[in-house]
Amino acid sequence: MPIATSTTTSGRLLSLLSLLQVRRDWPGLLLAERLGVSERTVRRDVDRLRELGYLVHAVKGPDGGYRLEAGSQVPPLLFDEDQAVALAVALKIAVGTGAGIEEAAARALATVRQVLPSRLRRRVDTLEISAAGGGTQVDTDVLLALSSAVRACEELRFDYASPGRPESAGPPRRVQPHHLVVRGGRWYLVGWSAEREDWRTYRADRMTLRVPNGPRFRPREVPGGDVAAFLAARFKGSETAEWPCRGEVVLGLPLAEVAPFAGGDTASEAGDGRTRLLAGAWSWAALAANLLRFDCEVEVVGPPELREAFGALSERAARAARPGVG
Repeated sequence: MPIATSTTTSGRLLSLLSLLQVRRDWPGLLLAERLGVSERTVRRDVDRLRELGYLVHAVKGPDGGYRLEAGSQVPPLLFDEDQAVALAVALKIAVGTGAGIEEAAARALATVRQVLPSRLRRRVDTLEISAAGGGTQVDTDVLLALSSAVRACEELRFDYASPGRPESAGPPRRVQPHHLVVRGGRWYLVGWSAEREDWRTYRADRMTLRVPNGPRFRPREVPGGDVAAFLAARFKGSETAEWPCRGEVVLGLPLAEVAPFAGGDTASEAGDGRTRLLAGAWSWAALAANLLRFDCEVEVVGPPELREAFGALSERAARAARPGVG
């Protein structure tokens, strides 16, 4: 058998490592067939991987074989092209999550980008991601502790700083954590409060955790079964993903001028250069005020509550327009 060159050996080691990463157990004979070498060569290659820091354990049994295990240190990793691009994109996104890993993510991205082939580097560089909305910073240890409690189904005890008020000096809150969610640059914990007998949402940056955690609990299903829809509904002030207050108006603007700013509302032609708009908000006053942003004539189709909200809003605006007294 001819002696393999160092290039051939290195390439075979990478192929062996790739195979070990995609399957838990590999019979030695099957590895030899896949690599086109003898079982003795596979044994030598496994020893080389062990010298590089990979924990490759021998599997006992009729066929024998090998298994790649996690170790105490991070050895060199092997990714295919799609995995490398996905990793680079994920690191770009991580800079704007508010998870306290921005600097580490930026350094990791620089490391990954440096070793990418030029064609893959161009794919990654064409994706420009900017952090928008000024997400609130959360300590990484807090996020890890919250995630661990969710996975272990352990009750959390924590102090909570409500808006405009410091952390309360009373007993800590006790909550069964079910989901850790990032939305709009902020991290939220969705959990069941036994004290309130209801689901509650907490901002992670306002939580100061107490240790140790409380007792374990049996997981519940979030209302509706979809945590994203549940959280969206809570932000809309309702129990469903729909706005609690919805109305229909006709705006004195053509559809082309309304559609770009309609957001999640439904806009359609109303004839004569006007637009019919079905819109929603968390209150009738908020809906009326939001519709006035179009700066045009507004004809209320319904319901009566929306018309009344416009009336109350006009009176309030008239009072605000009067010169101050004294």
